[in-house]
Amino acid sequence: MLFLLPAYLSENTSINHFSPVLKDYIMQTDYFFVENEKTARKVVKFFAPEKKQADLKLFLLDKYTENADIKEAQELMLKGQDFGLLSEAGLPCIADPGNLIVKWCHEKNIRVIPISGPSSIILALISSGFNGQEFTFHGYLPIDKGEKKKQIMNLESLVQKTGYSQIFMETPYRNNQLFEDLCKFLSPNTKLCIAANINDPEHEFIKTKSIKDWQKQKPELHKIPAVFVLGK
Repeated sequence: MLFLLPAYLSENTSINHFSPVLKDYIMQTDYFFVENEKTARKVVKFFAPEKKQADLKLFLLDKYTENADIKEAQELMLKGQDFGLLSEAGLPCIADPGNLIVKWCHEKNIRVIPISGPSSIILALISSGFNGQEFTFHGYLPIDKGEKKKQIMNLESLVQKTGYSQIFMETPYRNNQLFEDLCKFLSPNTKLCIAANINDPEHEFIKTKSIKDWQKQKPELHKIPAVFVLGK
């Protein structure tokens, strides 16, 4: 079996926010696919502090991974070994490369078991006040300035034409620059939700304002995990 295991969005989140079954599944296996070994070990320790770190067998699965890179793990699974798939934050396979092994498991008739947990994308959407029936997640915007401007204006156009909420992210150390670009390229009356430090009991910040109002009160987002939503 492959367990799809959520990670916390904030290290300050209470463990009581998570289902007890999550710990059970972590305790059930020592084998995990992980995007980042350091993060994965912290997540395992958070949910199952009594689990011996030395027993963990971690297999890297990031955006560069191909099936050939995890052949050893796949062979173990074919022999009956259970594995967990750990995201760096939130749910696996959303803004996360884990779908590679999930797809392979379906092809090999290996059972996939999703475990409920937080998704920063969904939590940002439901907190925005925007259309939650119809929405699109775009992942990370382009780094190139010209392409980024074009994408920002395209997202605004989609909101106006379709009413669909448009969700996107940025690498935390580029958040402030993205905010400046949004204020520069979007129309003053366009509505923007910024959801930062989601699930952090002390520092969570979720606000929806028009661009003209955001320009009057600029948030500090440098190196802070954040999700951006455009909508009506």
